[in-house]
Amino acid sequence: MFIRQIHYLLALAKTGHFGRAAEISHVSQPALSTAIQHLEEELGVTVIKRGQRFQGFTEEGERVLEWARILAQNWEGMRQAAVQYSRQLSGVLRIGAIPTTLAVTPQLTKPWQSQYPGIAIKLVSLSAEEIIHQLDSFELDLGLSYLDDLRLKGFKTMVLYRERHVLLARHPDPGLLKQNLNWRDLANLPLCLLTQNMQNRRLIDAAFRDVGITPKVMLETDSIFALYAHVRSAGLYSVVPHSMLNQFETQLDISALPLIPELSREIGLIMRRQDLPSPIQEAAWDIAQQLNLQQHLDSFIAGNYQTIPQND
Repeated sequence: MFIRQIHYLLALAKTGHFGRAAEISHVSQPALSTAIQHLEEELGVTVIKRGQRFQGFTEEGERVLEWARILAQNWEGMRQAAVQYSRQLSGVLRIGAIPTTLAVTPQLTKPWQSQYPGIAIKLVSLSAEEIIHQLDSFELDLGLSYLDDLRLKGFKTMVLYRERHVLLARHPDPGLLKQNLNWRDLANLPLCLLTQNMQNRRLIDAAFRDVGITPKVMLETDSIFALYAHVRSAGLYSVVPHSMLNQFETQLDISALPLIPELSREIGLIMRRQDLPSPIQEAAWDIAQQLNLQQHLDSFIAGNYQTIPQND
């Protein structure tokens, strides 16, 4: 009963509504309300501000809620460990990934599920800030993001690859086909870029500023897929992380041209540092350590060098 009470409390915190909390908990609203009341009686504190509708948590309730998240995470870890001992690891692995890394995620999820077919994966696209927050509140098991973020102090991290930016073009102008393609060479190109609220775009803007160039931005979007579509079908160019080519590697008419000076950042896995990570977290982490994503992703750029003249 105690674990069910904890999950009912977390459902109420998530929905902010007794009826919806009962619905996602698959119980009646009176049963959920009664269970939370019994929890309050057992703890000897008032957790919920009560009125005609849910009005939030008391100050003591907020602290109880913090412990409830920890208890729920530990319970799930214990359940997974028990299953692992029977050599049938199962459960849900919750991953948050910044948008520009989504194309790479199949390189992780495929080996995870190949080795542990009982694992289901919930993958969501989030900002770096949201990933950190949800890891802290036990809403995520792993994050995939930039590793140079100062807010990651205290988290466990693993480098997976160094993201390198390239000029994406379909049938590029011959003047661009050279080994030392510079950011200044992009000054007059019609570009489509990510929106300015995204970390990746801020990096690109800084690279242009560094060489004294104001790019000719014809279209902005928050979708990597829309960028690719406009390069392929609208005659625009784009500057993107080379990792996104993992999604479009079969499109051989698209060129990915490396830029100098190179704009790159380390991308990796993030996990909340804890004494007892769940068996699913440990299994996913161990498998990821054995992968060579850098070589795989760099091959998409290396292929373009074969079509670039050796002399400028």
